Amino acid sequence: MTPGAPPRIDLRAARRADVPVILAFVRELAEYERLADAVVADAASFETALFGPRPDAEVVIAEVDGEAAGFALFFHSFSTFLGRRGLYLEDLYVRPAHRGHGVGKRLMTHLAALAVERGCGRFEWSVLDWNAPAIGFYRAIGAVGQDGWTVQRLDGEALRALAASARVTP
Repeated sequence: MTPGAPPRIDLRAARRADVPVILAFVRELAEYERLADAVVADAASFETALFGPRPDAEVVIAEVDGEAAGFALFFHSFSTFLGRRGLYLEDLYVRPAHRGHGVGKRLMTHLAALAVERGCGRFEWSVLDWNAPAIGFYRAIGAVGQDGWTVQRLDGEALRALAASARVTP
């Protein structure tokens, strides 16, 4: 790279060989979000989820001057109110050395264009309420917080217990 020149940012769809770097990005993001202990995914689970017979999600890799700098992992959702699918961003991560150089914005504009191209009615994601830098970034690109909505989740034992109750006859 020429001194003073902006870095070259290239985006590409992830390939099977990218699974180790995707897993590294996920672990780095979890560390940043103070959730490192929550990561149980491994290379095999990502290989199946991203490149198996029926992929669950897609990944775009951002490279800066040929080096993996960040990623976006996304999948399709569906809005009954719109009667159309949406694009849901599960994770966006840019390595600290590459922040502030347009990598995150390139990933987000790419996903917005992909959502429009695929006929999606919305592009949405969640952000931790304490993550002021991310919230500021999202506001700067035009995102609007969805006040009045809270994320609900069943996992672990609560998920298994509810599922087991479906097999109980009254």
